[in-house]
Amino acid sequence: MKQLLEFLGVIALVQGVMGLVHEFTDWHIGLVQRVGFLDGHGIYASVALVVLAFALFAAAESRRPG
Repeated sequence: MKQLLEFLGVIALVQGVMGLVHEFTDWHIGLVQRVGFLDGHGIYASVALVVLAFALFAAAESRRPG
């Protein structure tokens, strides 16, 4: 379970950072800009993904190994 939480945290962190890069540089990377209902709210969604990633990392650290 710990590895699953860490994996999901890495995915959320990467997507959040790529969404922020997209918003500030107009590079077309990441999944945030591809989701239709997030149109116009990309920065908020990307920041939420980064915060979610840190929450998943904290949850993974609180779990016992195995």
